[in-house]
Amino acid sequence: MFSVVAYGRVFARAIANTLAQGDLDYLPIVSSWPMRFTSRFFTSQPSIANVHKPYPCHLVSAVCGFSKLDSPTRNLSPASKPASAALLDKRLYGDDACFVAKHNSTDVLGVADGVGGWRAYGVDPSMFSRKLMETCETLVRMGKFVPSDPVDLLAMGFQEMSENKVNLVGSSTACIVMLDRLKKTLHAANLGDSGFMVVRKGKIIHRSTEQQHFFNSPFQLSIPPVDRRGEVHSDMPEDAAVSSFQIELGDIILTATDGLFDNMDDHLILRELSSMRDFKYETLKDTATKIAKQAHKLSFDPDYSSPFAKQAKENGYDVTGGKPDDITVLLSLVSAG
Repeated sequence: MFSVVAYGRVFARAIANTLAQGDLDYLPIVSSWPMRFTSRFFTSQPSIANVHKPYPCHLVSAVCGFSKLDSPTRNLSPASKPASAALLDKRLYGDDACFVAKHNSTDVLGVADGVGGWRAYGVDPSMFSRKLMETCETLVRMGKFVPSDPVDLLAMGFQEMSENKVNLVGSSTACIVMLDRLKKTLHAANLGDSGFMVVRKGKIIHRSTEQQHFFNSPFQLSIPPVDRRGEVHSDMPEDAAVSSFQIELGDIILTATDGLFDNMDDHLILRELSSMRDFKYETLKDTATKIAKQAHKLSFDPDYSSPFAKQAKENGYDVTGGKPDDITVLLSLVSAG
């Protein structure tokens, strides 16, 4: 038996095998090194056109994340700041990326996880996931999306990336969640092994479906080099698992990359969520931080029986321990107005 720390070198996700005021006032800001950790508040103010048109609900969101290169024993403070803002890389935790945006009556969340196997070909995996989330966010801010169709948003973002004259290579999983604030309806699309869950009164009432070609080879959007087409998993946005359902005030939406779900079972996540003493933003932020920190710590525990290790055993691999990975936790609360 060997730990996932060593196992990650063998079964790292293989390519072939595998809010300034406005719509968004604050964004998660993370440097590539030495600081890769932060927790920031997403909020927005209504546009002038919407001042006299209140909606039944909206999302209040906080995000926290880690790069797999961060040591869990290192003293990282959310309040610490690097010497130069030029060193900061917005919306990135390692190869993960995320965004929060809104347009008129729709709140939109997104997370993406760049496929690390591209690093063996000299490609920075974070470039793909970051560009995908940036493009989707821009489309939302411009209102160029259908509020009830997250697949279409993902497809437009991917198409724009594919047609861009900039030479971009890579792959990424993706999860897009949309809240129709007027109809109190959630629409989601998940491609790969990132995902989301909706918690109501301490119980999971909905969970996204994980998509794998086979063990540790998730569905992914890809732009491969011309000479490697056919060697790379290249799924389409339309392959994403979709869902729509009604939400209620007080519902909690947790959207995350697989770095969370591979290291924390649902009951551990629910235990942290149950500790929320109120629905204030500070509590939401603290809870997102606690969840991300715990997942990060467990990911480096060689004796921990992680969800990833359990799944590996089910697929015939003798593995134990957590799975070191980039972790992004986007925690949202459905609030009034």
